[in-house]
Amino acid sequence: MAYTIMDEAMGLPKIAVTSTAPWTGGGSAVPPLGTIVSAVDPTYGTGEFIFLKGVASTVVGSLVTYDQTLGTTALAPATGGNGPVAVAMSANVANQYGWYQIAGAAAVKAPNAMTPGADVFMLAATPGSVDDTQVNGEQVVNAKVSTTTGTPSTGLGIIQINRPFLQGQIV
Repeated sequence: MAYTIMDEAMGLPKIAVTSTAPWTGGGSAVPPLGTIVSAVDPTYGTGEFIFLKGVASTVVGSLVTYDQTLGTTALAPATGGNGPVAVAMSANVANQYGWYQIAGAAAVKAPNAMTPGADVFMLAATPGSVDDTQVNGEQVVNAKVSTTTGTPSTGLGIIQINRPFLQGQIV
């Protein structure tokens, strides 16, 4: 995916690139944590992205929970949970910074075949991954499967998201 920031502020890092330096204010090319921008891709259309700190084991397509105020992320737990989630646009690991998708057509880790139009759930075997098999307490709300696994590449599926969150249901 080749998203280009539409509301370009001078020097913002590209969507699929990580940064090793935090925001320092002033003329820094890295935005403050929690910054949200819109970007467009020629294939997948417009999306929204939030700038956050990475976490260990993050790969492109990882689903993470995040805290916008602190700017931190954690791989979305395989057992569900609650709070907002976003999709990693780069292998943004610990002590790095990068963009996470919060709206639009997102390429998410999806190792199992999924049915277009299905609801989205956490994949119990793999933190940060999704599936379309219903598991109580593990639904990703404001997300729908758009393609089966393998699109745009092996192990990924396109999910339509709009500020998704884990439902937080206790079972």
